[in-house]
Amino acid sequence: MLSRFPELLPEIRRLHAKHYGVYGRRKMHALLKREGWKIGRDQTERLMRLAGVRGVRKSKRVFTTRPNKTAALPADLVNRRFAADGPRKLWVCDVTYVVTWSGFAYVAFVTDVYSRRIVGWNVAATLKSEVLPMQALDMAAWQSGGRLDGLIHHADHGSNYTAMVYTDRIAELGAVPSTGTVGDSFDNAMAEAVNNLYKTELIRQQGPWRTVEQVELATLEYVWWWNHERLHGELDMRTPAEVEQAYYAETETLLSPTG
Repeated sequence: MLSRFPELLPEIRRLHAKHYGVYGRRKMHALLKREGWKIGRDQTERLMRLAGVRGVRKSKRVFTTRPNKTAALPADLVNRRFAADGPRKLWVCDVTYVVTWSGFAYVAFVTDVYSRRIVGWNVAATLKSEVLPMQALDMAAWQSGGRLDGLIHHADHGSNYTAMVYTDRIAELGAVPSTGTVGDSFDNAMAEAVNNLYKTELIRQQGPWRTVEQVELATLEYVWWWNHERLHGELDMRTPAEVEQAYYAETETLLSPTG
């Protein structure tokens, strides 16, 4: 049976390497189907074994939250229900870190819940609110046209996100703050999942890391891949960019005179 696909072995190796060497059977099968191959999931698994490639295992969660015990905290408006009926309705935010030979690189992500698209990110050598998470938020706001009226901004109780300079910026943009519990991955599960996949798919695969700048460049490339090429199981094996394109295309159709 597998003799029908001899040309697939080098193609599987190429596609596996192109996608950070992280795809297992399920995503490789979906990718091959997108590439035009008519092949079953079990055949894909056997061919991957012959090609000497396999999926990467998720790493353990690492919490980087530093609680702010003095700040007045916003209510939890999400209550572990990470769902939205369209883009730019609910964003989740969190920070993680990368050990480099020159010190820690701290990484902040802003993720749109509807499409799983990383809409803002930043890498810095400091956790300061006005540097690390705020620049990620400003990037996300800029990509959304500058205003975030009515959008829910969800994070945990870390001091990075509850500092006055940061909460004031949320208010300036028109967003509504929401916070989960310190160190509780379930209360900010989607943001924790993004961090976990980033550490698993990029950081542990391509280390060791020498400098913060090296991490920043690699993160830039990874975010582009995440948004435009990575297949997400939660999105029916589509990319975040495809999900948003489909949403806006449908919205435009419904709003058109003939829709």
